Amino acid sequence: MINKELYNIGKGRTVIRRLFDYGKEQRKLGHTVYDFSLGNPNVQPPKEVVDAIRELAIDNPDGLHEYTLGPGLESTRQAVADNLNRRFGLSLEGRYVFMTVGASPALRASFEALKESPDDDEIIILAPYFPEYPYFIHNAGVKCVIVPCKDDLTPDFAALKKAIGPHTKAVLVNSPNNPSGVVYDKQTTKELVEILEEKQKELGRPLIMITDEPYRELVYDVPDHCFAADYDNSIICYSFSKSLSLPGERIGYVAVNPKMENADEMYWTLAGAIRMLGYVCAPSLFQRVVEKCLDAKPNMTLYRHNRDTLYKELTRIGFECIKPQGAFYICLKAPNGDSEGLSELAKSLGILIIPCDEFGAKGFVRIAYCVKEQTITDSIPAFEKLYELLHSNK
Repeated sequence: MINKELYNIGKGRTVIRRLFDYGKEQRKLGHTVYDFSLGNPNVQPPKEVVDAIRELAIDNPDGLHEYTLGPGLESTRQAVADNLNRRFGLSLEGRYVFMTVGASPALRASFEALKESPDDDEIIILAPYFPEYPYFIHNAGVKCVIVPCKDDLTPDFAALKKAIGPHTKAVLVNSPNNPSGVVYDKQTTKELVEILEEKQKELGRPLIMITDEPYRELVYDVPDHCFAADYDNSIICYSFSKSLSLPGERIGYVAVNPKMENADEMYWTLAGAIRMLGYVCAPSLFQRVVEKCLDAKPNMTLYRHNRDTLYKELTRIGFECIKPQGAFYICLKAPNGDSEGLSELAKSLGILIIPCDEFGAKGFVRIAYCVKEQTITDSIPAFEKLYELLHSNK
């Protein structure tokens, strides 16, 4: 009567949601909780976003709440293309941009579009990774191949070279990274591109780079970056959830690099996948909003302060952490390698942190610092107690 696999997935929930829901229940009971579970931006949307929403709501232009064309408003798509071209030196046209309901449909459609031989086709993801990736890939009927990361949570390119084979259709890249906050620098990007170009020649066909870039603008002391500037056979998946603090509005896009071999064919295949999956007509109001706000910037001052405070305090206590250059996560190394045990012990002290086993980073926990500064300040004594308990049990 029902699909048991989907039932189990739906009933199971992610460890992120389980801890987030636990935190809500604990607060209802009056308990103190330091919730670092969910990557939910705590900074307000930029002023440009608020002004655009107000202006559109008051003016109420014709068609504001009507269906748009399936791929989105032509003016929004062209504005996205123009913005990327100006910032990253691309040669994108609006006709290669498809507005989506956030980045997840963009990714899901990309996996579907690349499926030719379901029994053989493979998509490679680089650990650490967003835990939903394998589900999206599996649901598309393609094999998911996970390439482990190095101890510092940076890409293991030797392992990537071995993983790419005759059935590899694409490599999925996420930088700035969730959960680590690692950002691919110029040398890392150069090495990645060289590997993919070398493998393309060996395979005698295109090897696609799919980039998941929702944290693109959330960087510290390094420039923001779009991988399509470095690699022709690329598909860009993007969400405005993080950059404009609009996670609940579900607005993003997928774009095909016009330099890709058979770019038109790829775009229309993506369009077919999105249509088949039922993702057409992204929210009309927020297509217009983001069109007006493409140059707006997130308030990185608050995120930077939270990052610096948390990193300084955790390392002072004695924890080993990966200092992030982007996003709003810190990965803390479990002293005994047991990230799930560390998460459970932390929970007993009211600290909600995510074990990264499901992210492909076993032995680490993720701390989302997109929270109020007071939450970090108040949590430090609990982290000190956590460290004491970990070392008293040795």
